[in-house]
Amino acid sequence: MSQESKNQLKAFGLRVRKLREALDWSQDQLAEQADLHRTYISGLERGERNVSVLNILRLARALKTTPGKLLDDIEGRR
Repeated sequence: MSQESKNQLKAFGLRVRKLREALDWSQDQLAEQADLHRTYISGLERGERNVSVLNILRLARALKTTPGKLLDDIEGRR
């Protein structure tokens, strides 16, 4: 995996973490709302997971945002 791809995954994870924290939720709470496992959320926030479209949809719904806002400005971040 290229360094650019790793940076994009980290940027996505950081966006999810900021939105989760804005809702004052734990990783457990987000996992429950998105119907995902807490360890998946943890890995995602650290940039260790390449998220599928279906999981982006789940996360967006749980975080009360759109998939587009989760992905906005992720491409090309260095």
